[in-house]
Amino acid sequence: MDKGVALMGYRIEKDSMGEVKVPADKLWGAQTQRSYENFRIGTEKMPYELVEVFGILKRAAAAVNKELGILDATKAAAIIAACDELLAGKLAGNFPLVVWQTGSGTQFNMNINEVLAHRATQILAEQGEKGTVHPNDHVNRSQSSNDIFPTALHVVGVTLIRKQLFPALQALLQTFEHKSQELKNIVKIGRTHLMDATPLTLGQEMSGWARMLQRSQEMLTIGIDFLCDLAMGGTAVGTGINSHPDFAVKIAAEISKLTGENFRTAPNKFHSLSSKDEIVAVHGMLKALAADLMKIANDVRWLASGPRCGIGELTIPENEPGSSIMPSKVNPTQAEALTMVVTQVFGNDTTVAFAASQGNFQLNVFMPVIAYNLIQTIRLLSDSMNSFNNNCAVGIQPNLKNIDFYLHQSLILITGLVPLIGYDKAAEIAKKAAHEGITLREAALATGYVNEADYDYYMDPARLVAPQA
Repeated sequence: MDKGVALMGYRIEKDSMGEVKVPADKLWGAQTQRSYENFRIGTEKMPYELVEVFGILKRAAAAVNKELGILDATKAAAIIAACDELLAGKLAGNFPLVVWQTGSGTQFNMNINEVLAHRATQILAEQGEKGTVHPNDHVNRSQSSNDIFPTALHVVGVTLIRKQLFPALQALLQTFEHKSQELKNIVKIGRTHLMDATPLTLGQEMSGWARMLQRSQEMLTIGIDFLCDLAMGGTAVGTGINSHPDFAVKIAAEISKLTGENFRTAPNKFHSLSSKDEIVAVHGMLKALAADLMKIANDVRWLASGPRCGIGELTIPENEPGSSIMPSKVNPTQAEALTMVVTQVFGNDTTVAFAASQGNFQLNVFMPVIAYNLIQTIRLLSDSMNSFNNNCAVGIQPNLKNIDFYLHQSLILITGLVPLIGYDKAAEIAKKAAHEGITLREAALATGYVNEADYDYYMDPARLVAPQA
């Protein structure tokens, strides 16, 4: 027992294995305390987002069990009131368990059950009602850890992507859409293989970034529909033992009402309990978004590099000093933070995929680590997109001097003459200009392959940023 706990005092809680000392100021019971003492592994706690989703699921279960006549109305009301307190943040501090516990999340489920049962019993007493709310018999009625944890994985994925990720993605998308219109007439040199290529506009370049984000949202919108299938009603192994025949359909409807999402009962609970393929698919889409964010962030820092001795076609906001030794140095810190998040997401995706591959018989027992990584991925992507947008993207400006210099320095503009004189003659002009240190125009006119009017028409950079009739 920690010294702090000893000073606070404790109470005795009982479960099927006997008596356990629990801190007197905590609402949890014996099973939570056993897990707390037996799994002192790491510092990674079960995410509070998952605690809140469990509160929604327990609230829904109490309401449905009351409707089906298998839970006393008074006890159901007390459980619902306790769930509302949990969702209002009033029970924070009562969920101490780490990720590294039983792979079904049983102790986490019991932590929720015990806290809600204890608080619901207090609520009954406060109302002058007699009776005790039991964590298994009442709060966990019609449920198993094996079906509520997969359900929570799906609900937390859908709700966090819709309420956190999509707003952050939309904000960054709108920034790039606005800038692609604002900068649509600024012609610049393109680059492929990190080498000069044919021109495009800065607006076109940024429209590619915008489309990446838009496409990710389209894919994720399709992906999270798969997460709308819920496992609850399958109980221990998928058969639905100890649940009412109507429970599965009704609980999905009640969760939908509480969350505002369109959840439905999964057609095959044996799949829902043992496979995590839907989570793998959605996390893969999150990884695809992360890959695009890596590309965007790298483009921004390449284009803003220097600024005097690099490409320097963009200027980005100066948010903080960039060096402890070099005065005036400013670094692309927002891009660096975003790309570090991406590397974490890539690692999380590997963890999720490997964990999902380890289902045996009727259950996957890697669910806490899947939950931890899924939630962290959504949180990090959401936060980093907001940070990158607010502290970098909205302040991006073109460096017109550098853009114009690089555009007219490039020999690749000679591509514009290919439709008129052919590839070989165009290559000859470019090589002549490079070898003699003269301009493309001077080299082209010297060969006699084109006249001034044709050169000026075919080599107009603004003409080369779109298909030509």
